[in-house]
Amino acid sequence: MSALEIVAVVISVLGIWLTARRALLCWPVSLLACALYFKLFLDVRLYADMGLQVLFGLSILYGWMTWARQKGDDGKVIPEVLPWKTALAWLVMGAVGAGVIGWATSHYTDASLPWMDATLSSFSLVAQVWTARRHTASWLLWMVVNMLYVGMFIAKALWLTAGLYAVLLGLAVLGYRRWRQAL
Repeated sequence: MSALEIVAVVISVLGIWLTARRALLCWPVSLLACALYFKLFLDVRLYADMGLQVLFGLSILYGWMTWARQKGDDGKVIPEVLPWKTALAWLVMGAVGAGVIGWATSHYTDASLPWMDATLSSFSLVAQVWTARRHTASWLLWMVVNMLYVGMFIAKALWLTAGLYAVLLGLAVLGYRRWRQAL
């Protein structure tokens, strides 16, 4: 456990808590968490997750702009239902992305858990895009991804980050409930 991991965990929890509350401030906070985790994942050779932070950064900027235009009278973002055909298309893209990233990191890097890292990274990106687009289903995908991340981070002895993802799993349940109520 490093100081970097501790700070990244605290900032990440704050960002997800703000997201569950549908607060626009979640985006700059999450961007900072993204930068911190980029460095941490570089240090522990989880390259797919490191690269994911760059893509998260771009999707965070997209989400920030989208949410800024889609606020209700209370200043909170208005969630939307994800059509099942759209969800299926995105899940297929996530699977293809996992295959491409997994193959590349298993063949061209010294990645420690290339296939698991690639799969979770790819589907995290799908969940992040769904969040940016205000889809309530994003929280369901986050629940699955976060549960699997807990196991991966335990395997890498990133105990605090594993704990973070356990908390994020709980926040995903909370976020799903709150967003469903807001519909």
